Amino acid sequence: MPALLREQRIQLGSFAKPQPPGHIRLLSFNIQVGIGTGAYHHYLTKSWQHLLPTGTRNSNLDRIAGLVRHFDIVALQEVDGGSFRSGFINQVEYLANKSLMPYWYQQLNRDLGPFAQHSNGVLSRYRPCLVEDHKLPGFVPGRGAILLRFGEGDDALLVIVMHLALSRGAQARQLAYIRELIGTHKHVVLMGDMNTHAEHLLVHSPLNDLGLQCVSNGLPTFPSWQPQKSLDHILVSDSVHITKAATLNLAVSDHLPVALEIRLPQTVSLL
Repeated sequence: MPALLREQRIQLGSFAKPQPPGHIRLLSFNIQVGIGTGAYHHYLTKSWQHLLPTGTRNSNLDRIAGLVRHFDIVALQEVDGGSFRSGFINQVEYLANKSLMPYWYQQLNRDLGPFAQHSNGVLSRYRPCLVEDHKLPGFVPGRGAILLRFGEGDDALLVIVMHLALSRGAQARQLAYIRELIGTHKHVVLMGDMNTHAEHLLVHSPLNDLGLQCVSNGLPTFPSWQPQKSLDHILVSDSVHITKAATLNLAVSDHLPVALEIRLPQTVSLL
């Protein structure tokens, strides 16, 4: 069975220190469009923030930007692409600018016009050779994946950012689709809110032949105020060496961010 690493939930800590050469830092975060949910009753009392703007949303985004500036590739879920509720601010672009990330991409998954622009996003310090937008299959439309490739040939690094459906049936179809995207790539990173636990992904899903590593079984991310479920994951190929892993104690969403530091094979270059 692929290795499962475990580490306690921490503050930013050592992730704020410079990383050694050849190491990169990854972060996956469902930001809930900047709504600061801190208890179950907030789903009711703050539900209006899914439709209307609020002055606290941008201050939460600024806190998130202060976190992501310490990372190299960041996967974002539940971001708004610029609508009334976000003050017509594209939250992916906003976070890229605030965190000095030179490359960003927003994937629009549910277009509700001026009312909401439900999206995934990715931020990167490295320029990808390829970016693809994929709509994932499912009973209800609106789930997507972003594929990025860094480098060429056998030593390319493939990164896929995703937000999976809630039902197991839809997840199975979506993961089968993602497995087809991966193909024969040797160096793979999968990041996102996968709405299921790591053992299912590693052992019982269409990804089970890839020999992926995951740290998230011991890193609960939901709910952020009393985390009990590991829903957010970063999965990496066994060609990649994991040097550090943690959930980060930044409660500006109903999910906590999950962070990973990895050392790539010497043959893989992101430049």
